[in-house]
Formats: sequence, structure tokens, C-alpha cells
Amino acid sequence: MKLEEIIDISKTVGNSLFKDITYIWEVLPKIEDNIIDIGNSLDKDKYTMIEENIWVGNNTKIDKLSTIKAPCIIGENTEIRPGSYLRGNVIIGDNCVIGNSVEVKNSIIFDNSQIPHFNYVGDSILGYHSHLGAGVILSNLKNDESNIVIRGIDTNMIKLGSIIGNNVNIGSSSVLYPGTIIGCNTSIYPLTRVRGIIPSNSIMKDENNIIEKG
Repeated sequence: MKLEEIIDISKTVGNSLFKDITYIWEVLPKIEDNIIDIGNSLDKDKYTMIEENIWVGNNTKIDKLSTIKAPCIIGENTEIRPGSYLRGNVIIGDNCVIGNSVEVKNSIIFDNSQIPHFNYVGDSILGYHSHLGAGVILSNLKNDESNIVIRGIDTNMIKLGSIIGNNVNIGSSSVLYPGTIIGCNTSIYPLTRVRGIIPSNSIMKDENNIIEKG
């Protein structure tokens, strides 16, 4: 699945991270080394550094009961709700929602995406205008802590969550296994265990029932 079949890199201020990669998951280890440079290059008319290495866009609302660890970039018109925990090395786009009891670490959340209720997002990419239902977990570590392998390719990563395309909707309480990739315009039913590569323009009713959207 090609990069352009999954995400639109113009919908994140972290688009420079997607240059000179072979596989999309290679972006994730680059966040830590580059996020401060990205933050320092942001338009100062649109972003304010509220604490050292924490940049927040105009008209963004951050609840006082949320926790944000540096480095972190949060776009414009975004809402960070009570109880959310941004653990650092996080890039969040414009017009996003990070909700109650949501934990995000080392991830890129593209513009117009929502993670509103009781979610874990670790070492993952969430594409433009995508949504995680309540309780969706993007698992990033295998029980045996071995490298994550995708279609026979060793990622050389012990921690790798999910790569989720544009306009994806994942139903409540679904669990995505480490290394899951979901193509754009796909819907996942609630309470689904998701692993492997799920095609674009699909409906996944359960792990044995994936149909093409009409």
C-alpha cells in the first residue's frame, strides 16, 4: 500500500518527516529527533510556545486537568479535554479533539481527527479526518517484546502501533494489534480485533468479514 493511498501528508505540520522513507512506519522514530526543529520553524503568528518545547496553535482550548509533556505541537482550533495525557513527541493537527482519559505518545495526529474517549494511541499515525470510537486501543507492543513484522518485513521496531489512513472510522472498544495498517475511507465495526493490512474503501465487520464499500 503506497503512502498516498493511506494519508495526505499536506494535512500535518510534520509533513517533512515523510521525506526520504521507504516504509511509512519509518516516520515514527524520526519524531523525537526532529520535533523541536519543526516547532521552532512554526509560524509565530499562528503558534505560541506556552512552555519550553510545547507549541500551541491559535484558538486551541487546553483543559487545566490535562497533562502535556514536552516536546509537543498542538495545532489551531483543537480541544484538549480533561484527563488527557500527551506523553511527549506528539504532533497534533488543527481542528482535532483529544478527549477524556486519552493517552498519546510518539504519534502524529493529522488535521480534523478525533480521539475523544478513553483511548490509547502509542507510536502511531492517525490520518486526516479520522475518528476513534470510545475505548479504541492502538496496541504498540507484542507480549514477547519481539520486533514487529509487517507482511514479512522486519520493521526493527519493538514498539509500533497503527498507521490509520484518511477518513477512517473505528468503532468503539476495538483493539488494533501492533503494526496494523488501515487504508483510507475504511470503517471498522465496534468490538473488532484488527490486525494486518486492511484495504482502503472497506468495511470490516469482524476479523473474518471485510467487504468493499459500495
